[in-house]
Amino acid sequence: SGKIRTALLVTVQLAERLRHPAAKMNKKGERKMIYFNCDYNEGAHPSILKKLAETNFEQTIGYGEDAYCTEAAAILRKLCGKEDAAVHFVVGGTQANLTVIDAALRPYQGAICAASGHINVHETGAVEATGHKVLGLPHRDGKITAAQVTEAMEAHLTDPSAEHTVQPKLVYISSPTEFGTLYTRAELEALHETCRRYGLYLFLDGARMSYGLAASGNDVTLPVLAECCDVFYLGGTKCGALFGEAIVITHPELKKDFRYMIKQKGGMLAKGRLLGIQFLELLKDDMKLYLELAEHANHLADRIRTALRKKGFELVCENTTNQIFTILPIDSVRSLSEQFALSPDRMTDESHQMVRICTSWATKEENVDSLIRAIERI
Repeated sequence: SGKIRTALLVTVQLAERLRHPAAKMNKKGERKMIYFNCDYNEGAHPSILKKLAETNFEQTIGYGEDAYCTEAAAILRKLCGKEDAAVHFVVGGTQANLTVIDAALRPYQGAICAASGHINVHETGAVEATGHKVLGLPHRDGKITAAQVTEAMEAHLTDPSAEHTVQPKLVYISSPTEFGTLYTRAELEALHETCRRYGLYLFLDGARMSYGLAASGNDVTLPVLAECCDVFYLGGTKCGALFGEAIVITHPELKKDFRYMIKQKGGMLAKGRLLGIQFLELLKDDMKLYLELAEHANHLADRIRTALRKKGFELVCENTTNQIFTILPIDSVRSLSEQFALSPDRMTDESHQMVRICTSWATKEENVDSLIRAIERI
């Protein structure tokens, strides 16, 4: 019976290999999934791990007041062209978002954002748990416009019962957005002008900023962000770092006592030098590593987009970053999901589903080759 079970197991494994010829097997002969569901599956870039290991036994003061954080902050200020900017390193994107927003708002104020915005749909109500309502607006491919903000503010200001409602005080955007799209320089400048007119703060979530800065067609730079935004951050977690985001504050009102808020909201790392070291590696030599890693991911995403188009599959929106949104027959989604971890979204009709495919700084070319072959076989 043992020989029979072994023979059956080998037969099943061979069948699996024939069914998915590109699929890798682990030591037990089980099919290994290839992950395209997000851009933070892997750990950190080897140069970052190397630097962390080299400095592991150094003794430094804590909470981000060490020499590494100081140097990384100085580099970032220079890159932004804002020597008076305040730079703070926090552990993650959710901590960055809720800390900035809670620091900026009075208890009766809220944050305007796209209905698809990360703070509205994917942070478990973290901002609203601080007591601030998220005021979602209709979006187009993840973006909102200056005209929408103007309309929202005029509606509030002309409402006879305005004091009985939440007062908008901050506009939250992300670039790339939740749909991988980018704000142009003109769009940011228009939002900046509108926010100045109505006394609003403009806050840009840059969790995937590297992929935006390196994207084909992008016309936004760090100096542009520093001029248009009151506060923004550069994400490390999703581009080569183990963890960490770098917050840049340009508005004087938001700089005061910000470290108190970081500590209270759980974003301050006792071993703060771990954040400084990582951003030093990413940002040195004019952001060489940061941009190279993003260019790699964007290039591989473009290859996948091309394969989807050739097959005739619809792309939900056009972008040049590392996130791809496509609509696939549900049978195709199931077939691909046997070999690849994707990120299924809403059903668009009874037989089709929207799916996100995401590359990262560490995605392997051979894995993209496997996915493209699987798409071609559908």
